[in-house]
Amino acid sequence: MPLKGKVIVLRFSAMGDVAMVASVLREFSVQNPAAELVMVTREAFKPFFDGINNLTFHPIHPKSLHKGVNGLYKLYKELKSYQPIAIADLHDNLRSRTLCTFFRLTGIQIERIDKGRAEKWALTRTTNKIFKPLKQTVERYADVFRILGFGLQLKHTLVRAPQKLPISIDGLFAAPSIKKIGISPFAQHVFKVYPLAKMEEVIAVLDTMGYQLFIFGGGSEEKAVADKWQEKFKTVNSLIGKVTLREELEAISNLDLMLSMDSSGMHMASLMGVPVVSIWGPTHPYAGFLGYGQAETDCLQIDHPNRPNSIYGNKPCLCDVMPCIELIEPQTIINKIKERLMNG
Repeated sequence: MPLKGKVIVLRFSAMGDVAMVASVLREFSVQNPAAELVMVTREAFKPFFDGINNLTFHPIHPKSLHKGVNGLYKLYKELKSYQPIAIADLHDNLRSRTLCTFFRLTGIQIERIDKGRAEKWALTRTTNKIFKPLKQTVERYADVFRILGFGLQLKHTLVRAPQKLPISIDGLFAAPSIKKIGISPFAQHVFKVYPLAKMEEVIAVLDTMGYQLFIFGGGSEEKAVADKWQEKFKTVNSLIGKVTLREELEAISNLDLMLSMDSSGMHMASLMGVPVVSIWGPTHPYAGFLGYGQAETDCLQIDHPNRPNSIYGNKPCLCDVMPCIELIEPQTIINKIKERLMNG
């Protein structure tokens, strides 16, 4: 029998991982309508959890209020007020383990994600590599709830639900007959980024094909690049720095397709039910981080015996002289986008 009472869910970062948690909790909520969840993550990620029934959002402020052990103890006291009966630790880092220690002393059940570190090491090492698909991260999240006694069967399908657009960008989506493509060309780690000069070649061709293009994701440096593309190409609209995260999700939900790196853009599109053509370098979908409901056939990557050599993309490619991501031709990306749009 499932536990009765509130279950606290921990996943503090990164953005893409938190978006994947949201995809799992949406299905969990439907299949376990009597369950009560308290989601603990950074306040900026709250929009990911909008519309999930029986979920209370509780922000963590790791750089201020909840900094250090004393701050985590404050967070513990805040969360204790919910009178939880279990903790689902979907992060398994120093912060989450410290927080769980406080709860463990009170006898509350704690279940922690199995990240499969040994399997991932075997997948990415250069010698005696074991090249096989590993359990998807969303299934690892789901396993935690299954161990707690909840029934949860992930469908791994995209569910489209276009949302009302913010007034500030509503006019950009005014022509329903024009296919709308999102482009999320940046990533936290530079090794996962398709060369910007080649991405500009992709954009230049798409610009002539009658699509409407939207650039997502990034800070001030990325905004400068995207703004130049907007100035240069008539169909390009950069939304970087111009909309909130909630508005960004609303815009993504109205796209026909997203072009993304192995990054948060892929996971945000997945959360909104939008298909993604993704570009992979030193990482690989076999590690379990393919966007929820996305097809491996929509992943663009180069076969090489040294791939993958990184789980998170924080290590350079080991594929001879040129990084493998640079070997993906712009025309290959364009052809995949055309194919995906034709096939719906």
